[in-house]
Amino acid sequence: MIGDGLSDLRVPTAGSISVRDVLAMPALRTASPDVLVGGPLLDRRVRWAHSAELADIAPLLRPGDLLLTTGIAMPETADGLDAYAASLAESGVAALVVELGRRWPALPDALVDACRTHDLALVALGREVRFASIAQAVGERIVDEQVAGLREAQRVHDTFTELSISEAGPREILEAVQRLAGAVVVLEAEDHRLLDFRTGPGRGLELLDDWPATSRAIAESGRTAWDAESGWLVTRVGRRDRGWGRLLLQSPTEPAPGLVATAERAAAALALHRLHDRHRDSTVRRTHHEILTGLLADPDAPELHRRCELAGLPVHERQLVGVTLRPHAPSAAGGPAGGEAVVAAAVQAAHVTRTPALVCEMDGDVRVLLSLGPSTDARAVTDDLAAHVRRRRPVVVAAGRPVDRAGQVDRTLREAQQVMGALRDDAAADQVHRLEDVHLRGLLAMLGDDDRLRLFTSRELDPLLAHDAAEGSDLLGAVRALLLHPGSKSAAAAALHVSRPVFYDRLRRAESVLGIDLDDPDSRVSLHVALLARRLC
Repeated sequence: MIGDGLSDLRVPTAGSISVRDVLAMPALRTASPDVLVGGPLLDRRVRWAHSAELADIAPLLRPGDLLLTTGIAMPETADGLDAYAASLAESGVAALVVELGRRWPALPDALVDACRTHDLALVALGREVRFASIAQAVGERIVDEQVAGLREAQRVHDTFTELSISEAGPREILEAVQRLAGAVVVLEAEDHRLLDFRTGPGRGLELLDDWPATSRAIAESGRTAWDAESGWLVTRVGRRDRGWGRLLLQSPTEPAPGLVATAERAAAALALHRLHDRHRDSTVRRTHHEILTGLLADPDAPELHRRCELAGLPVHERQLVGVTLRPHAPSAAGGPAGGEAVVAAAVQAAHVTRTPALVCEMDGDVRVLLSLGPSTDARAVTDDLAAHVRRRRPVVVAAGRPVDRAGQVDRTLREAQQVMGALRDDAAADQVHRLEDVHLRGLLAMLGDDDRLRLFTSRELDPLLAHDAAEGSDLLGAVRALLLHPGSKSAAAAALHVSRPVFYDRLRRAESVLGIDLDDPDSRVSLHVALLARRLC
C-alpha cells in the first residue's frame, strides 16, 4: 500500500539512501569495511550519520541514524553488549559501524551475536578513518538526494499546474506522465476497458495484450497502491461511485515517492478536467443552442448579436457560414452518443483551425455557424474544418453560402440544412456539399414548405398511391424504377427483381391509372419531380 490520498504526496526525504549505498561511498571503501551482520539489513534507509563514544547514546539517536564509533565506551560484558545493541535497535538505528584498533583488533563474538539477535546491521572498519569525513560525505549525499527530490517535486508541480491552467485534456496529461515517469502509462475505464495509453519507443505494447484480463488481476487497495506481483502502480481517477476509472504506471520495483506523486497528480488532473469539461461543455452547448435557435427565428435581434459576440463569435463586418454535419454511418456512431461525438469533433476542428464557431446538436444534426474575416476564402476554411472533423468522425457535410450581414444568418443556416436534406443516401463523405451540388434536389428542398409544391406532388402521385393501397400492388415502385433507369427497361425490371413481362404489365396499369403515356418526356419529368419532392419534403 502506497497511500490513501493526496496527503501521501511527498518527495524523497533525508532517508533516501541505504546502508548499502553508504558502504559504497569512497570515504567508507578506503576504510576496508567488513559487513559482519548485513543481508537485508543493508537496505535500511539512512537518515544521517553520527559519531559518538557514549555507552548510553541510543536515546539521543533517531530512526535511520547511522552510528560511527571506535567502541572505547562500549560495555565489557556480553550482557552489556547485548543491552547496548538492543537499545540501538529499539531507537531504529540503521547500522552500527565500529572502527577497529582503538578498542578491539576484531569485534567480539558477543557483539556480533547481539546485533544479529536484534536485527542491527554491524560493520567493522579495518583501517583508521576520519569519522568527520564519513559524516560529511553521508550528509552531502543525503542533502543532494533531498535537493534532487525537491527539484523533481517542483518539476511535477509546475508541470501539472501548467496543464491545469491550460485546461489540458487526457492526451496532454498522459504524455506529461510518460515524460516524467519514463514508464508505460495506461488510462482505463471502470470496466477495465482501455481508454488511452502511452509507451516508450518500440516497447510496452505487449503489456497491453488482453488488457482487461491483465487489469482485473492487478490488486488494488485504497486510493493508490503498488501491486508487487504484477509490477503496476495504480491510482483511482475520481470517486469509485462516479464510475470513472484508473490510471496505471508500470513499476517493476517499489515506486519512489516521486512516482507516486506523479501518478496521483495526474489522476487529480484527469478528474478535474472531466469535471470542468462536463460543466463547460454542458453550459457552452446549451448557450450555443439557444443562440442558433434564436437566430433562426429572429436573425435581426440586436440582443442575439450581442450574445454571439460574448460567446466568441464576432458578427459585425464578417462572413458568416452555416454548416450542417450528419454522422455518415449512424450504426457506427454509437446511437445517441453519435451526435455528441460529432459535436466534440466540430469543436476540436474549430479550435485547431482557429475559426470562431457556434456548435450544437439540433434535430438530429450538428449545426455550426462560422465567423470568418471579410477577405477570407470561406470555401477553403469550411473545407479545412470539415477535413479535421472527418479525421475524428465519419460525417456528411453540407454548407450554405456565406452572408455578410448578421441579419441574414438564418439564410446560410437554412441553406446548409436544405442541402443536407437534398442529398442522396449515398452522398459522398469526402467533400463539402453545397447548393450547386444538389441541383433540382436543392430547389425542391428549399420549396419544401410551399403548399403549391405539396399540391403538385399530390396531384401527380395520389392516384397511384390510392390504387396501391386498395389493390396491394406496387405500381408506384414500377414507375420509380422506370425513372431511375430511363435508358433500359430491362435494368428497371432487374432492380425490382421481376421479369420484363411482369414489369411491362405494371407500367401499362400505371399508365391506365394515371391516364398518361409514360414514354412522354413531360410526363416522366413531372413524375420524377413529384417523387423527389415526396421523398425530400
